Amino acid sequence: MSYESHAEPIKLGYLFDFKLPPGFPRDQLNDLTDSFALVFRQGRERGVIDRDVEIVFREVEGLPKGTVKAVIDAYGELVDEGCLAVFGPAITDNAVPMREAIEERFRVPAISVCGADDWLGEWTFALPQGSMTDEPIYWAHLIAKQGHKSVGVIIEQSLIGESYARNFRKAAREQGLRIVGEQQIAQTAQDVGEAIWRLHDVKPDALVHCGFGFGVVQVNPALKALGWDPPRYMGTAFQNAWINPAMWQAIVGWTGLDQYDEGNKVGQAFLDEFAAAYGRRPEYCVPVVNRDLATVLLQAFADAHPLTPRGVRDALERVKMVPAASGAPGTRLSFGKWTRRGWMGAGYLVARQLDPDGKTSRLVDRFGWD
Repeated sequence: MSYESHAEPIKLGYLFDFKLPPGFPRDQLNDLTDSFALVFRQGRERGVIDRDVEIVFREVEGLPKGTVKAVIDAYGELVDEGCLAVFGPAITDNAVPMREAIEERFRVPAISVCGADDWLGEWTFALPQGSMTDEPIYWAHLIAKQGHKSVGVIIEQSLIGESYARNFRKAAREQGLRIVGEQQIAQTAQDVGEAIWRLHDVKPDALVHCGFGFGVVQVNPALKALGWDPPRYMGTAFQNAWINPAMWQAIVGWTGLDQYDEGNKVGQAFLDEFAAAYGRRPEYCVPVVNRDLATVLLQAFADAHPLTPRGVRDALERVKMVPAASGAPGTRLSFGKWTRRGWMGAGYLVARQLDPDGKTSRLVDRFGWD
């Protein structure tokens, strides 16, 4: 007589802190979780873990459109459901106050893709989709490399916008760039005509956008109204282009920072596996970034002794030098004691531009690969 035991699944919270627009494409909605499901399923089949991983999803409207309270309440619900770790929140304005609540109330580890160093702490890890400190250095490098001398800066009125702007001023000085004008705009889609007109009046060689990205929606129409088409640069707000066609059109013509690089063989091999499993091959940042997140979580779940929130936190610190699917070739994933940012190497960000077809993008630059 054989006997097969059953183990309760490991629960992972997935906290999505802004609500997707109506009509968001089903395939792209699936992209948010399919990479996780594939990595965890492969881990189970290969004996890396001895039980399934159940993803518990929460979607709430945090800042900039909603409230931090909604995000904190959702985190509490995930903890109450028994999640051993949480992926999210993703937006800096939510993540920074969330960290305090995690440390004081919840004590369940979280990984975020936000770019704020103030997120990092005892229980909070990051695979940042950019960084308020790193990205401005890259913008300044790229703008100078392409021969521009003066810059106009568009700053969203938010923690993200102000953090970007502060660091860009320093980076611009170091690259010999002259900031000839700065204009603040709302962090949601509102009229920006006067701000763009004022920047047009000081005639910068190029424009830079500082912010999460929703504020940029009206910039291209304002530029068109002025008959002005300057070179323009943005950070990882570029990745919002895949949310809907309106965001794509808002970002066409910008050079932005991204984490999808078709030259990364680890990422391409994973997309081959993804295509075999799901019948589609999404060539943009979300699937490869989520593969990296799932990979470090899989290793932590396998190495957590005991299998508790604290055990998972300690096991995350032991994840070392794992080849990454996102970023330029050679990017690695590595945490440690008080090492809370996991992508290592300048190449975890690359510069890309969108094609007008609403579907594809092209590589422009790899930072430091001259």
